[in-house]
Formats: sequence, structure tokens, C-alpha cells
Amino acid sequence: MIVVNLKKLWKLFTVTFYISSFTFGGGFVIVTFMKKKLVEELGWLSEEEMLDYTAIAQSSPGAIAVNAAILVGWKIQGILGMITAVLGTILPPMIILSVISFIYSAFISNMWVALMLKGMQIGVAAVILSVSLDLGIRVINERSALFILIIIASFIAEMFFGGNVILIILAVAFIGIIKALAERSKAEVDK
Repeated sequence: MIVVNLKKLWKLFTVTFYISSFTFGGGFVIVTFMKKKLVEELGWLSEEEMLDYTAIAQSSPGAIAVNAAILVGWKIQGILGMITAVLGTILPPMIILSVISFIYSAFISNMWVALMLKGMQIGVAAVILSVSLDLGIRVINERSALFILIIIASFIAEMFFGGNVILIILAVAFIGIIKALAERSKAEVDK
């Protein structure tokens, strides 16, 4: 049973609000900063848990950042943690987009804003590449031929054949389920 800790809830809200306020580029960027803050600095989650939550958030419908906030909040403080983390994650974009919607026409035609957005795209690409490499290296370090084959096959299917990402995710999820069931049945036989 999780005991409600108001200081922890406030810290969770401020962390998710801060991360969501100052990261641009979507869920992968936010998840990267969540990992840095919640795993490395605060120690609320293990790296393995954060990677699992990232995989679940990515493969679930909806925004990756919100999905990750739901999972992280639930783990840290149950239902109140989930609500707190989601509010901290969605409020900054709502506030920023509300302000931008009022000044959109002047905002979009400004050359400096356009250049800033182009620079941000490059930074986001670098962060996403960093996360991808980090996840890939972890999988390779596990030395599972199946996992390495899945990475290579998924990359080739999407990059060279324009494979449907949803179908790739579903196929990989199916393979993971089959692998888990096989390991479970082997463990039962070994008993």
C-alpha cells in the first residue's frame, strides 16, 4: 500500500512540470529527461523500470509523455501520483499553446522564430538519436540474438521498406509474448 506523501507529490508535480516546460520535440525527449531526473537524480525508479515504462508508453495509444507520466506517477504515489504527474506533464503545453494561438499569425511569420524552431529540430534529433543508441546498446549488451535480430529487422523494415510502424510494434509485441510464454512453460517444466 502506498502512503500519500504530499511533499513527494509536490516534487513529482514540479519535476514533471519543469521537464514538460523546457523540453521540445515530443515524448522521447521528455522521457529522456524523466529518466535523468527520476532515475539518476531522485532514485525513485530503477533504470530497468524506466526503460520498461518507456517501451510501454511508446507502444500504447496516446502521447508518449502522458503515457510515461501515468506509469511513473502510478509507481511513485499510486492514483494521486498518476494524476499529479499527468497534470505536471500536460499543463505546460496547454499554457504555451494557448498563448501561441492568440499570437500565431505574428509568431509564424517571424524569421527569428523560424530559425529558432529549425535549431530546436536539430537538437531534438540529437536527443532522440542518443536515446535510441542508449536503448540499443542496452539490448546488445544483453547478448540476446533474438533481441538483436528484432532491432535489425525492425530497422530494415521501417527504413528501407517503409513498413508500417504500428505493424512492426505489434509484431515485436507478439514475439515478446511468445518468448515470455516459452520461458514460462520451460520454467514450469524444469520445476
